[in-house]
Amino acid sequence: MVTKRTNLKLTPDDKMKYEIAEELGLLDKVTEHGWKSLSARESGKIGGIMASRKKAEQNSPSRRKP
Repeated sequence: MVTKRTNLKLTPDDKMKYEIAEELGLLDKVTEHGWKSLSARESGKIGGIMASRKKAEQNSPSRRKP
């Protein structure tokens, strides 16, 4: 992932956010103009998908203890 600040390490949440932005076709907009350039609807869509994926990860059988 290329960010404006190349010396920053991306957290797992940041990586997920970039992946979702790419899937939604928003990555170019984010890399050129930053996260502030997204509309509330676009930001909410990314946040909703992130929440869904985190919930799915927590509920996956591989994460449960026997």
